Amino acid sequence: MASDHQTQVGKQQPLNPKIIIFEQENFQGHSHELSGPCPNLKETGVEKAGSVLVQSGPWVGYEQANCKGEQFVFEKGEYPRWDSWTSSRRTDSLSSLRPVKVDSQEHKIILYENPNFTGKKMEVIDDDVPSFHAHGYQEKVSSVREEKGKWVGYQYPGYRGLQYLLEKGDYKDSADFGAPHPQVQSVRRIRDMQWHQRGAFHPSN
Repeated sequence: MASDHQTQVGKQQPLNPKIIIFEQENFQGHSHELSGPCPNLKETGVEKAGSVLVQSGPWVGYEQANCKGEQFVFEKGEYPRWDSWTSSRRTDSLSSLRPVKVDSQEHKIILYENPNFTGKKMEVIDDDVPSFHAHGYQEKVSSVREEKGKWVGYQYPGYRGLQYLLEKGDYKDSADFGAPHPQVQSVRRIRDMQWHQRGAFHPSN
């Protein structure tokens, strides 16, 4: 039977999630520290999120309370202004957050052109894809099978536009992952800063 020490060596344990929300830009003003889900940021005494410091993560934030509306993925690091965590620049509202558990060092996702996993597809394994178009895949993504790891999809190439957190499971329609339109043009892995692997994506018909 392996000792606790051997178990820890064999599999590195992730840190407990920790994020600090500041009311003003550049980490000024009243702040509140979170280590778990927060369905309504205002209930913590923080009226408005002006800057964010992620000490361990990752996390996903939402425009509205109760984890609704536009999504924002936070990884370990500093976010001094609202436009440093939104790639759409559509809203500066951050009203709820929850930690994202990264439980695999492997990543695999399959994106489909049409709902219910039909039409042209692209399989991505252990890699980030900044532009689907550059690799011969169209912008339309109507359904997704997320098999390993955690991913974030973006509305536009270069990781721009609306963000969509993709966790393990089947998304039969774009509305299932929070997209107002079936448009995803780039995708990247979410990592907890402990793991990094080089891999390849595999477009196919």
